[in-house]
Amino acid sequence: MSVLGSLWPFVRLGLTDVWRHKTRSFLTMLGMVFGVGSVIAMLAVGEGASQQALEAIKRLGSQNIMVMSVKPTSEERGNSGSQRGQLAVYGIKYDDETRIRETVPGVVMTVPARMTRRNARLGERQLELRVVETIPAWFDVVQRPVLAGRVLTEHDMRERANVCVLTEHGVRRLLAAEEMIGQRIRIASGLFEVVGIVKNETGGTVRAPDSEADAYIPIITGTKLFGEANIRYSAGGMEGERVELSQIIVKMKDTAAVEPGSKAIEALLARFHKKVDYKIDVPLTLLREAERTKRTYNIVLGAIAGISLLVGGIGIMNIMLASVTERTKEIGIRRAIGARRSRIVIQFLINTCVLSIGGGIVGLLVGLAIPLLITLFTAMPTVVQPYSLVLAFGISVGIGIVFGLYPAMRAAALDPIEALRHE
Repeated sequence: MSVLGSLWPFVRLGLTDVWRHKTRSFLTMLGMVFGVGSVIAMLAVGEGASQQALEAIKRLGSQNIMVMSVKPTSEERGNSGSQRGQLAVYGIKYDDETRIRETVPGVVMTVPARMTRRNARLGERQLELRVVETIPAWFDVVQRPVLAGRVLTEHDMRERANVCVLTEHGVRRLLAAEEMIGQRIRIASGLFEVVGIVKNETGGTVRAPDSEADAYIPIITGTKLFGEANIRYSAGGMEGERVELSQIIVKMKDTAAVEPGSKAIEALLARFHKKVDYKIDVPLTLLREAERTKRTYNIVLGAIAGISLLVGGIGIMNIMLASVTERTKEIGIRRAIGARRSRIVIQFLINTCVLSIGGGIVGLLVGLAIPLLITLFTAMPTVVQPYSLVLAFGISVGIGIVFGLYPAMRAAALDPIEALRHE
């Protein structure tokens, strides 16, 4: 007789016992159901959040170094630019870009950009845009899907063309119900033709290059129309700031050159800047930190959810101990007619496995449903990994066996004569 054939009577007996005490069995299985479901759901939420952060960093480019202008603190500025009517001068300069490109080893290209907030108008509609004055290579190092038209070209730079590329959010709010490509919009004092629309990326762990509504224009056109000073007038007077470049994106030849390159850039800027009016972000470093955080996050979430499984296992042990007490006389009769202790252990272990496996299977379905509902109602990304299904179900069965072993061994250890006397 095969092993399966010899165990089948015990399996059938276990199923019969579960069915005979339907309510009790159902309530016992609920602990395993919610334990397995919570393990899968929490790991799915953690994986979704982690992947979203990782993808946002990857889209910035693992070979890129972001150098940004930062307004110095009041202590670093001293009195310079701190009073109304004065022009605050700070940030990275064109000379910094040239030095980085020519002296830092491993640099493939540098992409300068100047960013200002300006009002855009089309007919009666107006919208405040972030105007990004840059060069065509921007779209090589910060890749964004082109939804319509084209991006900036070298021809636009040579001609100092009044053209712009809008992000999709800006298009929806400013060009709603209008012909998009070829439309002319007024940005501050300039009239620009919309030549392309790109998908934008906002938020994330690092300071993303995009805002909600951007307009990309040739940097030479921006300098011609707007200059380098951003001046604001109010009833109290005039205040303004002059920043040559808001950002430089430095592309390195490979990932191995990124960390040495960032240190070289920091040393170079520290040499030529008396105050700390710059900031360096390295997506590769942030990517590694995010991956470490992801592992820790998954371990913590898994541990928290695992407590639910542990509680479910305690519930199984409790119900099996009660079952041993109820069936003491039955155990005594079986032992008296020659049943071996191993058979008694197998019988109660199979009862436990029926509960834990049944709860695990239903828990898998619950664990798959919860992430779908979270994504549906909150738009939060969730990712169910196959390993989480195997892990949760395996722990469910393992906990069922471990917590069922003591009641089974206790049942097998009963003295037949004492068991027969039990009422």
